[in-house]
Amino acid sequence: MNGIEQKTFIVAFTDVDQSDRLKLSAVFDYFQDIATSHAEKLGVGRTSMAQTGEVWILSRLSVLIERRPKYRETITVRSWPRGSERLFAIRDYDVIDENGKSVIRGRSGWLIVDIEKHKPLRPQEKVSKLPLNEGLDALLSLANIRCRDGLMLAGERTPFYSDIDYNGHVNNSRYVQWIQDITKPDILEKADHMRFDINYASETRFKETTELWSAPIENGFAYEGRRNDGIVFRAELGVS
Repeated sequence: MNGIEQKTFIVAFTDVDQSDRLKLSAVFDYFQDIATSHAEKLGVGRTSMAQTGEVWILSRLSVLIERRPKYRETITVRSWPRGSERLFAIRDYDVIDENGKSVIRGRSGWLIVDIEKHKPLRPQEKVSKLPLNEGLDALLSLANIRCRDGLMLAGERTPFYSDIDYNGHVNNSRYVQWIQDITKPDILEKADHMRFDINYASETRFKETTELWSAPIENGFAYEGRRNDGIVFRAELGVS
């Protein structure tokens, strides 16, 4: 069984900002691509899950960027399952540069959701059939982001066709793009290192407007997506 999936990419023009370096949202796109293809190879992809009336939903993702690869740089993106924690199936990631150095690391927590009942299922049965990759930790933990005071309304987004994925809701990387768009561009462009954590609380569907709230915190920013029916996501970005 293939314990680790890897793919080689050349950083594309659409993946960089004005600093000519990889955008945070592009990292999420790479992670999503490799996780999806690996799940299919392991027999727990979209096709097999649909047959049992289940779907994978990304609930949390933490990313540590130690160096941002540049335009046209060749990178290797790797991903592997890493067991489970309570209701979360854990999947780790890293990005290796041309010199063989790990420059980006990530950890995600996925829920298995019953499509009809919209209820999370315990992942242990599925996860027990996957490689454990014991001791191979990209990050040691996922962030549980707390509610913060002092956030101010910074904008809003109404999702349309290009925001919606196969599951019928806003794709996880779109929220990262929304967060980038309410952050001052020069802060993102000048950042050499980033730590980004996001907790997805509820799905957003076509034309469901989400308010975007933000506030500075120590060494970065806190964010929330809100609708009348509650919190959509919470996120924190650290930059240096």
